[in-house]
Amino acid sequence: MLDILIADDHPVVRSGIRAVLAARPDWRVCGEAATGEETVLLANQLQPEIVIVDYALPVLNGIEAMRQIRKAAPKTKLLVYTMHDDDTLVREAVIAGAQGYILKSEDDATLLAGVDALARGQSHFSQKVSAWLRPELLGGRSVPGPLTTRERAVVQLVAEGDTNQEIADRWGVSIKTVETQRASAMRKLGLRSAVDVARYAIRNRLIQP
Repeated sequence: MLDILIADDHPVVRSGIRAVLAARPDWRVCGEAATGEETVLLANQLQPEIVIVDYALPVLNGIEAMRQIRKAAPKTKLLVYTMHDDDTLVREAVIAGAQGYILKSEDDATLLAGVDALARGQSHFSQKVSAWLRPELLGGRSVPGPLTTRERAVVQLVAEGDTNQEIADRWGVSIKTVETQRASAMRKLGLRSAVDVARYAIRNRLIQP
């Protein structure tokens, strides 16, 4: 039996994925998560073979959640299933450990094919995504985005209204560490205020408006 964890902040989407996966009686949805933190926690507890994860998760985005899952459940395969078709996000997902990336605009058969591929130890990317990643995959290189994973996570949390102290408490780090990461992210992005951060996060789909 193949255990699969579904991570998406929309209940209707999770139900839809579950219904699609039901086509395979040898697959089992062992859990559902609505936030990035919950995804990491359940992946650690359940140790599923595959996690189907959306990029735009609250608290921790999908990229940061996958990075932490790689440490908590290193044998778990990661399949991104999202509406976001940005080439930078795709590359960051691969760097974070994703073995597959499928767009929600694609049909159900594509999702089934992606899960099946990962279950067999293969990667699976849509044709559009593959075109973006081909140079990196063939050359064995990874291309980092303009922000580090943690800087991107700080931007998301700040945009969601968290203070530096709340972020520090959540991550178990010093407030100075968060301040440094926040300042670095804002410097790279050319942002000056929390309002600018929120606008950037909405524009780049780190949070939903």
